[in-house]
Amino acid sequence: MKRPAVSRKVVLIALGVVLVGTFGFIMARTGPLAATRVTVVQVEEGSVTPALFGIGTVEARRAWLIGPTTAGRVKSVQVDVGGAVAAGEVLAEMDPVDLDERAAALEAGMARAHHAIAAAEAQRQDALARHEVAALNARRYQDLGRDRFVATSAVELKVQEQTSARAALAAADSNLAAARQDLLRLQADREGLRQQRRQARLLAPAAGVVSARDAEPGSTVVAGQAVLRLVDPASLWVRVRFDQGRSAGLKPGLPAQIVLRSRPGQPLPGRVARVELLADAVTEERIAQVAFDAIPEDLSVGELAEVTLQLPTGDRGPVLPNAALRRQGDATGVWVAAHDGLRFVPVRTAAASLDGLVRVADGLRPGDRVVVHAERELAAGSRIRVVDSLAERGK
Repeated sequence: MKRPAVSRKVVLIALGVVLVGTFGFIMARTGPLAATRVTVVQVEEGSVTPALFGIGTVEARRAWLIGPTTAGRVKSVQVDVGGAVAAGEVLAEMDPVDLDERAAALEAGMARAHHAIAAAEAQRQDALARHEVAALNARRYQDLGRDRFVATSAVELKVQEQTSARAALAAADSNLAAARQDLLRLQADREGLRQQRRQARLLAPAAGVVSARDAEPGSTVVAGQAVLRLVDPASLWVRVRFDQGRSAGLKPGLPAQIVLRSRPGQPLPGRVARVELLADAVTEERIAQVAFDAIPEDLSVGELAEVTLQLPTGDRGPVLPNAALRRQGDATGVWVAAHDGLRFVPVRTAAASLDGLVRVADGLRPGDRVVVHAERELAAGSRIRVVDSLAERGK
């Protein structure tokens, strides 16, 4: 009668042992006491091809804003967006208002000035003749006065007439000079008015393509405001931004591959034309202009482009994936899986490529096994279990 009770007790004990063992196995494999699953890679000797990647927009190196130098109303616009224009072609015209009437008034004023000059010259000739006659009479009476043939008062009268004639001649000279100055002033006013009239016609400074039409006939614009925008299609390039932290070696002349948003999968060759001196301190980027080796057809200003620059290949050294780099405090390094356990080794990188590889300058040797991915944070001495992939659960 007691055997069934003993059997039940044995079964319960065995079941408890199984449960405890299963729980311990689960804790050892997947619980907090389990070893951290990691993937590792062996450091190899090699070299990387460093490259820079940036995104930019297509811009024109040479562009012009066409607008009036004085405020006014747009009279007409002869071109439209996308139209090609030649140098000196009339693009638009401003309303001249009263410029033509003012020009006619100046022409009349200049004609009057010419007549005034002619009258002043005639007056001068008359004054000159009077002065010459007065001078002859004064000398004659002075000779007669020395011989006492005429009275002293008569001599003084002739000398006074000579002085008056000289003053009249000086006044005639002044009037003639003033008339000529008036003519010069009117000529300058006319030239300034003609310049204003010419500026009412907005001309193309060079051959190009109209990229924007910012004003329509009848609208009023202020001085310096653009009515049209003109670009030189032969000067299109890409203004690219690069991360400052990866921009070491960026300089003019580097070869580039340009992929336009409108042509994915069709890289176009180019070259760095210029690196701007001022960088963007807010976005921590450097700015460069990349020119096309051959400008493609139907290229749009403002189109986005992806630019890859190939930097010179550096020296050989230990190479590992960029994903293996970790930050511990202020140090950058990797977790090395050695025979004596897991340890953190600070490293200094020399170059990086866009395919995720970095070359280490010091801190590692070829053959070292470093951790690439881990399912949780690691610490010195952590127990690890090397797997092919973190996605492999329970293996």
